[in-house]
Amino acid sequence: MTHSTTLPRRHLLAGSAAALGALGLAGWTGNARAQAAAAPAAKPLPAYAGWKTPEALIVHSTSTLETRRSAFGTSVITPSNQLYVRNNLPAPDAAILDNRDAWSVSIEGVKNPRSLTLAELRTLGVETVATVLQCSGNGRGFFPSKPSGTPWQVGAAGCVVWSGVPLRNVVAALGGLADGAAYLTGTGGEKLPEGVDPLTVLVERSVPVKALDDALLAWEMNGEPLSLAHGGPLRLVVPGYQGVNNIKYVKRVAFTAAQSQARIMSHGYRMSPPGSKASPDQPSVWEMGVKSWINGPLADKGALKPGQVQVHGVAFGGTRGIKGVEVSVDGGKTWQAAKLIGPDLGPFAWRQFALPVRLEAGTHVLASRATDTAGNVQAEQREENLGGYNNASWRDHAVTVTVA
Repeated sequence: MTHSTTLPRRHLLAGSAAALGALGLAGWTGNARAQAAAAPAAKPLPAYAGWKTPEALIVHSTSTLETRRSAFGTSVITPSNQLYVRNNLPAPDAAILDNRDAWSVSIEGVKNPRSLTLAELRTLGVETVATVLQCSGNGRGFFPSKPSGTPWQVGAAGCVVWSGVPLRNVVAALGGLADGAAYLTGTGGEKLPEGVDPLTVLVERSVPVKALDDALLAWEMNGEPLSLAHGGPLRLVVPGYQGVNNIKYVKRVAFTAAQSQARIMSHGYRMSPPGSKASPDQPSVWEMGVKSWINGPLADKGALKPGQVQVHGVAFGGTRGIKGVEVSVDGGKTWQAAKLIGPDLGPFAWRQFALPVRLEAGTHVLASRATDTAGNVQAEQREENLGGYNNASWRDHAVTVTVA
């Protein structure tokens, strides 16, 4: 299955060095805004994300905003104002940002459990890490079975820079882990609806305790205080893991012997076979696998002219770095090695790739296939599952362009 892209094209052509020098990437260039002005009117953004660039986003609902494929530029960092949004519950009142340092999080499952304010967390150390933030349903829109949920294509993902305190520092300051800790469990601070069992709606996820090595309690993203839309004032960041495990508005971090009993953990985000019902014995959506896709050229302005083009896109390996990317212009019959471009921001970030090719008149299916540092190769086919999760199929993510 290939995908012909018909979205308006808008490249953010900031250089990689400039992107790193100003991690906030606060806005578009005047040229990009001029291009955006000619685009069809977008659905209005929800109030909590009203500062974002509407032309760069597909508004699926008030809690699901997708970055347009044509809006991904050729710089490694995704600007905050075009990063996707996925909320499982309505965002809290913006008043929680009025006094960020007063926000507190309970740390449990350590030898000296207690609550710490953000101000106290700031004294325990700081690190910066670049990660791919991706909704586990990214690519769901390519499933022929049309699973329930947002039909994301490629835009429920971005590469961003977090800054905060390493969770391992917090644990060390509180005497180390208590005995029996098998899972790192994070709980969100959203307001729960009244009259329902909290476990049916609570945003609480557990990941293997090994994630403690890299986890962060982050208060900045892309060089700016963490916005409400992305989990501010404090978010649990679990590098290499699907987005649902990166808990927004984190109020509790617990090291537990068992996984959370919240439904979003026990039944939600499970790799359930088609035709089955989700259950706790099925694999949970945890670490991301190796994946890539092409962001240009796209079939957004009609036919391309014959000649040389730069095929470019992004590739990532979850908890591993990227060893290489291959590109095909004939739907996977033949492959050529692409060049990894821009800075390597570590194993959890994505890499940009590019390959100059000559395209003659006709129809071309452009695909990319990534290999991670452990030798894992991006799969050709998706893993069919009830929820439409973890789609890393290079064939699904291919794009069709016409040259005339």
